[in-house]
Amino acid sequence: MNILVVNDDGIKAPGIQALVRALSKAADVYVCAPDGQRSAKSHSVTLEQPVTIEAVDFPYAKEAYQTSGSPADCTKIGLQFFEEAGIKIDMVYSGINMGSNLGRDTLYSGTVGAAAEAALSGYHAVAVSADDHQATHFDVAGQLAVDVIEKVYGKVDPHTVISINVPNLPREEIKGVKFVRLGQRYYDDKFHLVEDNKYKLSGQPADFKDEAEEFDVTAVANDYATITPLQFDFTDYENLETVKKWGFNI
Repeated sequence: MNILVVNDDGIKAPGIQALVRALSKAADVYVCAPDGQRSAKSHSVTLEQPVTIEAVDFPYAKEAYQTSGSPADCTKIGLQFFEEAGIKIDMVYSGINMGSNLGRDTLYSGTVGAAAEAALSGYHAVAVSADDHQATHFDVAGQLAVDVIEKVYGKVDPHTVISINVPNLPREEIKGVKFVRLGQRYYDDKFHLVEDNKYKLSGQPADFKDEAEEFDVTAVANDYATITPLQFDFTDYENLETVKKWGFNI
């Protein structure tokens, strides 16, 4: 099996290094990652300027590229370049992200966006995130990443992203794995002036509001790892029936 690994934290981030090391025990791993931090780039791609692509060495990977592009660019580039070299990619993994991707985070996440690009292209895709921007415990996330290979490949709709979130805790403190839906997570964030005419967005998650255990936000807060299948049909089917009754005539 050949697995492409991408991320949004950059090719030197400890999360992607841990993920490649874990997956290399089960597959041949190929890497295409940004040359620096690209968090919150969602599913953006680069259109207006050229993207730099450079072959690099990467521990435990068969081959690797770093690019100046977005996380989704990395997915597109990796799939193209490796398959043009005769390497058939079977699955795409994105992560391990430094910080969870729960609830509404999935709309902003470059980690999820890179996996979504793979899924929309018909590849089995897995996004892996650790619940701390200073995460140091990657062993459970890496093990879950390996364990889902046989669960996903050839068995789950390849247009689905499997999103894994793991508390930044030692293995013995994680209570188990829950299979859950997306919850709600809000942010108190604003643009703050940093110098003349220059502003920077910053803030923190709003106060946590207790939700049922079937939500990812709650489960991770209660020290469970979570697995959530994601698809990208944004249609609101309930209100589609409402708007059909509007009866515009043009």
